Amino acid sequence: MKHSLPLFVGAVGFLVGTIGCEDTALRKTEALPQRTKPEVWVTNYPLNYFTTRLAGELATVIYKAPSDEDPAFWKPSDEDLSGFQQADLIISNGATYEKWAATASLPEEKVIDTAAGFSTQFIETKDATTHSHGNEGAHSHGGTAFTTWIDFKQAIEQANAVRGALAKLCPQGATAIDERFAALKSDLASLDATMEKAAKAAGGRPLMASHPIYQYWARRYGLNVATVLWEPENVPDDAAMDTLQKILKDHPATLMIWEDTPDPASVAKLKAIGVSSVVFAPTANTPDSGDFLSAMKTNIQQVEQAFATP
Repeated sequence: MKHSLPLFVGAVGFLVGTIGCEDTALRKTEALPQRTKPEVWVTNYPLNYFTTRLAGELATVIYKAPSDEDPAFWKPSDEDLSGFQQADLIISNGATYEKWAATASLPEEKVIDTAAGFSTQFIETKDATTHSHGNEGAHSHGGTAFTTWIDFKQAIEQANAVRGALAKLCPQGATAIDERFAALKSDLASLDATMEKAAKAAGGRPLMASHPIYQYWARRYGLNVATVLWEPENVPDDAAMDTLQKILKDHPATLMIWEDTPDPASVAKLKAIGVSSVVFAPTANTPDSGDFLSAMKTNIQQVEQAFATP
């Protein structure tokens, strides 16, 4: 009986310690709940579209850039940056698209640069003017051209990079991912063929673009494009019109390609000097209606009609 009390006290101490460990484990579980699916964070809408189609129900795809900001110049909040850091996979556009990533601490082993496969074909731009629009602040389009996906062959390569990354993340779904990629590749190849056919109607005629974002598109489809730096929501002033007139002396374009629907006053000013307007939206952000595929089909239909008009 001499040992009863110490044994009892020891048992109580063990029980209390055990309860304490379970409680701590419970609190940790509540703070960091277990995911039922891996999280894949993406940096622009085209990648969101590709990744969502390929992942299906295998992963949760998260895209955070606001609809009223250009994802190329968006800066994630601290909360969003934390989400990227804790993601199971980060799908990036590459080609210097994600400006914020240069100073962010991201887990390199989880970042997939979807443009890496054609990095030797990047287009470098020079003498770009710094400007601002919307909520994005001042920025420049100088350096590496980054609107890679409007060359639809490059878009296929980017989608294929997503396919490979998802297959490694979700090996149990690799066959389904490959099947979905085959369908997506077919859709993108159809866009490529249709755009190539539409470009032939342009016949090398001089074209203007309102923004320096069409470099890969012009190269892939053999389009003769010169560029100004106009915003769809702003009406060009006299200085802007004078600059355009000087360009037109050596590059007699009769068509301006806009990234979004321009102000009617801008359309009228251009029409007065013999320049028509057409929209080819890069669709870097979520479209107001439809999806990436339908938006690009609309783009191609619009420029095809415009190219065929003398």
